[in-house]
This record gives sequence, structure tokens and C-alpha cells, in this order.
Amino acid sequence: MAYRCDLGNGQSVYLDQQAGRTIVTTQSSRPGQQQQASHSFTTGEWSAPPQAFQIGNGLGFQITTMERTVWIVVQASGTNLVTELPSGDRQPISMQVTGALPQPMQPMQPMQPMQPMQPMQPMQPMQMGDMSMSLSPMEMRMGNLEMRMPSSSPSSTSTSRAVANTTSQTGNPITHAAPGTAPIAKFCSQCGSALQPGAKFCSQCGVQLS
Repeated sequence: MAYRCDLGNGQSVYLDQQAGRTIVTTQSSRPGQQQQASHSFTTGEWSAPPQAFQIGNGLGFQITTMERTVWIVVQASGTNLVTELPSGDRQPISMQVTGALPQPMQPMQPMQPMQPMQPMQPMQPMQMGDMSMSLSPMEMRMGNLEMRMPSSSPSSTSTSRAVANTTSQTGNPITHAAPGTAPIAKFCSQCGSALQPGAKFCSQCGVQLS
């Protein structure tokens, strides 16, 4: 049979005997926190129920057996077995019979390992209105405009020509030079002004044209 002494503020002390030993369990329960500690002392079989007293800054429990009377002192510094209490005031505290000692706290479960991240799925082709984009191979279209990333395959030349032809249909000026000759510049590299065909100097900034 176990006995319990409630101290308030969520603090309790439990006493029980097992095979001639007295077990003292202190328990403190607060929101989000619970602490519990047990101590065991050889006292002999009880011949009377334990008695509790308030002594100074702690508690004293009188344990009476057939052979002797001992005291168990519970203080902030620890729980100890003594043969007698220091002189001083003793205020009796009521104890209640309880069915069993509190169950020990369950250890915290270890955190589960994080699952590895799944690899990112390849980007699917996107289309918004008259604009579409694909990454394999790199290709983007917007209306009559088309841009492709040239590949290393033999078809890259024909792809580049198709892009050039499509671009020319949009109205952007493209000048093709004769095979084996340098492309003809249509704008000044110095000031960006339009050049006259066959001019050797820029009519705006006067820079000599190569």
C-alpha cells in the first residue's frame, strides 16, 4: 500500500514499502514539464503507517518498524535517511492512501530521420497564349518569332538558316554578304548612325569605316 503527500503547485511525494525497503518518489508536474525521482532505503517492514511533517525548508517522514523508528528527510539538496530530526518546529501534514506509485516517465522518442528529397521532375513545355517554351531542346516561340539553341548535330546549320529566314520575315534588316567576303556594315560602330552604301566615312561622326 502506497501513501501520497500533496504539497501544492503540482508537487507530490509518494511512499511505499517493498521487501523491507522504503521507496520515496518525488514528482513535480507543471505545464509542458514533468520531473520525477525515486530513492530506496533499507528500513524494515512498517509496523504503522508513515507520518509526514513540515520541517524548516523540507519534509520529514517518520517510518516506524518493529525494530526501530527512522526518518526520511526530503529537501531541495536531496533525499536522505536519518535516525533523528534536528530540533525545531514540526507541523504535521496529512497523507492519503493511494493504489500505486506513479508510473515512470516514458523516454522521449528519437526523431525520425528526414526522408530524402525527391529529384525534381524535368520542366514540362510551357505555353501562354501565342508564346511557348521548351527546354529539351531549348526552343522558344512567340507569334512569328522563333528562337532555338543550336545543337552539335549536322542539322544545326539548317536550323540556324530556318531561324534567320523566319527573322527576316519580321521586318528586321538582315544583310547577307557574298560567299568568301566580309558582311556589309549598315550602321556606324562609333555612333550607330545608318551608313550609305559604299561610304568610307560616317556622315554623322566622320569615323573612317573599315
